[in-house]
Amino acid sequence: MASKEGLEGVTIGRLALELKMSKAGILGHFGTKESLQLATFDAAVESMRHQVPDKVGALPAGRDRLLRLCDAWISYLEAQQAAAGGCLLIAAAAEFEGRPGAVRTAVLSASSGWHALLTGEIQAAIETGELPADTDLTQLVFELNGVALSANQAIQLHRDRAAGERARRAIHKIIPDSEETGARPTRTPTRRSRAQVRGR
Repeated sequence: MASKEGLEGVTIGRLALELKMSKAGILGHFGTKESLQLATFDAAVESMRHQVPDKVGALPAGRDRLLRLCDAWISYLEAQQAAAGGCLLIAAAAEFEGRPGAVRTAVLSASSGWHALLTGEIQAAIETGELPADTDLTQLVFELNGVALSANQAIQLHRDRAAGERARRAIHKIIPDSEETGARPTRTPTRRSRAQVRGR
């Protein structure tokens, strides 16, 4: 419901109708509409963590893991079209970016956590020597997010079946290999814990 109609479409009354329960039963569990929206958003964040960061958490740190993380990210966006009607995380950011309140705070926290995760993965690739030492982390995170947002719009709005592959090609251009940059590995990449990969 949330991915198709927005978090504002998720109400106590609507959920009670869909589940064939009383409003009192829903209120007893969530308390308020805002609490229901927060629980819905939190569930979407957990789903994204399971389908994206957790898939690469056991890999050695470095450029390959960064690329695989981005590939899983694009695959996640592709899957949302068929499974739920769109990425709730991206939709919620657009829906609540100008609204003060607890939901916006949760959306901002999730977005900031994702940015921090990407920054950490890029930094790890720099430390292994697979990306140049002078790589602008903030700029690279900005560009990767731009590719993902563009891919999501192409997938959802334009129904572009090639959007995922276009996004992957763009990401490989943004994250060049060591032969293109002249960077050389300086040490063996280390494995990071699942908690680190989740940005926790």
